[in-house]
Amino acid sequence: MTARIVIKAGRERSLRRRHPWIFSGAIATVEGAPGPGETVDVVDAGGRFLARAAYSPSSQIRARVMSFDPDTPVDAALIRRRLERAIALRRRLGRLGDDRACRLVFSESDRVPGLIVDAYAGHLVCQFLSAGAERWRDEIVAALAELLAPRGIHERSEGAARRKEGLESRRGTLFGAEPAEPIDYRYGGLVRRVSIGHGQKTGAYLDQQDNAARVARYADGARVLDAFAYTGGFALAALAAGAREATLVDSSKDALERAGADAAANGLANVNAIDADVFDELRAMVERRESFDLVVLDPPKFVHSAEQIQSGSRGYKDVNRLAMHLVAPGGILATFSCSGHVDAALFQKIVAGAALDAGRDVQILERLSQPPDHPVGLEFPEAEYLKGLVLAVH
Repeated sequence: MTARIVIKAGRERSLRRRHPWIFSGAIATVEGAPGPGETVDVVDAGGRFLARAAYSPSSQIRARVMSFDPDTPVDAALIRRRLERAIALRRRLGRLGDDRACRLVFSESDRVPGLIVDAYAGHLVCQFLSAGAERWRDEIVAALAELLAPRGIHERSEGAARRKEGLESRRGTLFGAEPAEPIDYRYGGLVRRVSIGHGQKTGAYLDQQDNAARVARYADGARVLDAFAYTGGFALAALAAGAREATLVDSSKDALERAGADAAANGLANVNAIDADVFDELRAMVERRESFDLVVLDPPKFVHSAEQIQSGSRGYKDVNRLAMHLVAPGGILATFSCSGHVDAALFQKIVAGAALDAGRDVQILERLSQPPDHPVGLEFPEAEYLKGLVLAVH
């Protein structure tokens, strides 16, 4: 008999709106003894069917919905159909290719909760970040291998998301060959290299590919500062678009070395890499009265939970204030936040406060977000995590 979750009276509204998360506080009782990742039926206080979900006994998100249809079993066939749909969308977007990189599966937005799959020039890198994704791991790998015939399927299941689900970190090759290091792929019009066994997330950040190209339109003849540069996606795109020089600041020496190697591979010169704490270096630049025609801020997530919104907002305000002091009159600031708990309205308010403190007159030229291979389910606004502003600073 399938285990059941009974939802407290009045707490089923989000499920009726098809939001896929069930928090522990919304559960009245658990009938049966479901294990991690096991499929459970979800019913309201009157016993009426609401959803079918993957159970996670260790997480505050106690279950993640796999289906709202009572006639749809959660099985390998369902997983395969969801993967087929995700792959078909990326093909339609023109993101798949032997020399391309994209997000192939984006978790709840592709209706495979807890699963991230990135594709790098024929290699797939998976993150199984929930108990449900972990439960279907073998079936997911088999389906991806059959549907795409990749050169290899690799795992980078690490970090806080796994720990919250009571899962240990794990990495390795699951199918095919170990990749020749590094893997070359196209990032915009540039050839980039990624070591999928190292670096952040699945090896690179793919959510800024489109934005790097958009921001680069402001770079012709510019002196560019790329802060929190990582491997220099924005800086290299700017140089390719005609920037006269680019300064990269990041606290990862390895990432800056990769940026330099990629610049050389693409015939790009005038790259200045600074291995330093970004806040400290920006303060030093302000003291030296340096100025740049284009400044890019793409910091890591400052807000990991609702409790951190206030402190994280101070961090965003501080770094944007410093950046505005460094933008030459009439120059451009492209500033981003990848913190899901900071929505677009709050982010604009924070940046406006930074402009006021810096004494700069600022106009919004563009609002930026994540690319279409990172889709947002209408019923799952949490997937819309990346927001950016392109600003004229006077």
